[in-house]
Amino acid sequence: MKRKWKIIIAVAALLIAAIGVYASTVYSKRGVISVQTGKVVRGDLTSLVTASGEIKPKNYINIGANAMGEITQLLVNEGDRVRKGQLLARIENTQPSADVESQKANLSSAEADANAAEAGLKASDDGLATTRGAITQSKADLDRMKADYERAESLFKEGLGAKQDYEVKKFTYDAQVAAVQQNEARLVQAQAQREQTAAQLTATQRRIAVARASLTRINDILHKYDSFAPLDGVVTNLPVRAGETVVPGLQNQTGTLIMTIADMSLITAEVKVDETDIVNVKLGQTAEITIDAIPNKTFKGHVTEMGNTAILRSTGVAASQSAISSQEAKDFKVVIALDNPPEEIRPGLSCTAKITTATRQNVLTIPIQALTVRQKGDLEVKPATGATGAAAATKPDPAAEKARKEELQGVFVVSGGKAVFRKVTTGITGATDIEALDGLKEGDEIITGTYQVIRTIRNEAQVKVDNKVSTQQKT
Repeated sequence: MKRKWKIIIAVAALLIAAIGVYASTVYSKRGVISVQTGKVVRGDLTSLVTASGEIKPKNYINIGANAMGEITQLLVNEGDRVRKGQLLARIENTQPSADVESQKANLSSAEADANAAEAGLKASDDGLATTRGAITQSKADLDRMKADYERAESLFKEGLGAKQDYEVKKFTYDAQVAAVQQNEARLVQAQAQREQTAAQLTATQRRIAVARASLTRINDILHKYDSFAPLDGVVTNLPVRAGETVVPGLQNQTGTLIMTIADMSLITAEVKVDETDIVNVKLGQTAEITIDAIPNKTFKGHVTEMGNTAILRSTGVAASQSAISSQEAKDFKVVIALDNPPEEIRPGLSCTAKITTATRQNVLTIPIQALTVRQKGDLEVKPATGATGAAAATKPDPAAEKARKEELQGVFVVSGGKAVFRKVTTGITGATDIEALDGLKEGDEIITGTYQVIRTIRNEAQVKVDNKVSTQQKT
């Protein structure tokens, strides 16, 4: 009986000892936090800005109706290539064509009258020249006859000349005086006739100018009934058919769209970049574009344009033109030119662009999720319990309180089984890693998980590294 009790007592003692050891172990591990860690490593880092949008040609023009009427001819189909100045469509133009022909007839009549007036003016000039010549000749003859008359008169008065010869000289002289006066009267008449003809020519020339201006105006009206290609390109949109009636745009109403001509020699991806990323985007930066309709292919490009006006994400309207709250998310338009666009590309295709905003070679990198923010006061190690009352009794210093609330960015480094906070200055951000400019060195073991741990862990807390969870998640 005594042996049996000795065995029972020994077993009980062993059990109590085991319980004590287990309790001691659990107590010693109280407050130890299980964490996942990673190493600070060197590597190449690329910062990307990702944005979505659509494919658009660099230059495209919507051709609308400039006149009202029925489309009588559509000379192209959607997808056709056209040349600048090529006739694309024609609207019924019977009335303006008739007006043009009528005005051409009026112009021809006025030009014929002008030609006749010019011929009459030339004839008048020739007649004036002939009359002036005749006057000159008749005056010369008058001078000669006057001398003969005066000589005959002198001889007759001296009794040396015959009366008959005197009278003949006198009659000849008087007849020549009358001839000179007649030629002078004829010259005055010819000059008056020339002035009248010149006035008629001036009036006819004015008629011609008015007729030509009217013909230009009516030809311009007729020209609006035809649509011509403004550039070399491709017909990317043709929403109308022959026989439909089109109308031009009014002051507050858009007109009928006949077709869209796009210059497909330069294709762009027009994307919307978030306002938080636009400051990193610069002209000339390279980009990789993927198009939803062309899977498994990536196209190279470069940034050619950047919008300076924020666009509301919900409406697509410029923020400066909207009365919506400024707290709404905004984007900025960025245009990326594709270096070698494929033949099968079409305007309007959805696309995604990854713009390379910065690259770094052989720099210290850490996982983005390791970064956290703490107030400076939260990083201070709590004082001993006995000092708490004394600290509470001291009136807080406002400057010190403000300093305690300063936010610091950094990571927790595992050192001596504890999580020690290190302030870190960061550089560019990659897809999963971020550049560490200072505060760390290569090989440092930093806490990378879990998210709950990084968010709540305190400075110099006891930690236990357990990377099995992260390994299982990767596999």
